[in-house]
Amino acid sequence: MVLDEPKESDDVFKINGFTLLIDKDLHSQTKDITVDFVSYGMGSGFRLTSEVPVAGAGAGCSSGSCKC
Repeated sequence: MVLDEPKESDDVFKINGFTLLIDKDLHSQTKDITVDFVSYGMGSGFRLTSEVPVAGAGAGCSSGSCKC
């Protein structure tokens, strides 16, 4: 997750006062994504869970769920 400005290649969602962007091609692969803030063990972070797991997800991701 990063701070970014909207581009023509992004889908833009305004939810609870936040503006969320996702690349249209990625969104077509993942379908809807849930963003949660979670506390676990000695830390906390964002967990992203997609409707459709994405093959080749980066480190810290499994079964379509990522902690960033």
